[in-house]
Amino acid sequence: MSLGGELLVGAVILVGLLGIVFPVLPGGLLVMAAIGVWAALVGGWAWAIFAAAALVIVLGEVIKYFVAGRSLRSDGIPNITIAAGGILGIVGFFVIPVIGLFIGFVVGAMLAELIRTRSVRAAWQGTMSASKAAVITMGIELFAALVGTAIWLVGVGIW
Repeated sequence: MSLGGELLVGAVILVGLLGIVFPVLPGGLLVMAAIGVWAALVGGWAWAIFAAAALVIVLGEVIKYFVAGRSLRSDGIPNITIAAGGILGIVGFFVIPVIGLFIGFVVGAMLAELIRTRSVRAAWQGTMSASKAAVITMGIELFAALVGTAIWLVGVGIW
């Protein structure tokens, strides 16, 4: 593959990594797809690089849900709190671009917890627990995507 092609794949990977930090795009999947396109164009041993990177990224995607679920269960936070935060986060993203996602998530989680607990203090604690779980999942996904990117960079160096 030409240098220009590899730079284009690298740019898509960068957009995917940014999509994890600023959840606008499915970042980990975008990183994996970019490496998959690279492997399809290069062929041969590039598929082994793609398989290794995809394995790491998929494991990260799976692990993040287990870790977040365990964290939320230990804090006694129901899934509906995360769902409400996610829904209002999406709405917030369109009302206030980018930062509205975070604001909407906090407001949604707070409202769900306030309805559930009927206590502002308990609702705030639940909101912080939900926010902590969201940050943990973002970190796990970012770490897995960065490891997948490093695997791809090793593969690019080999070809």
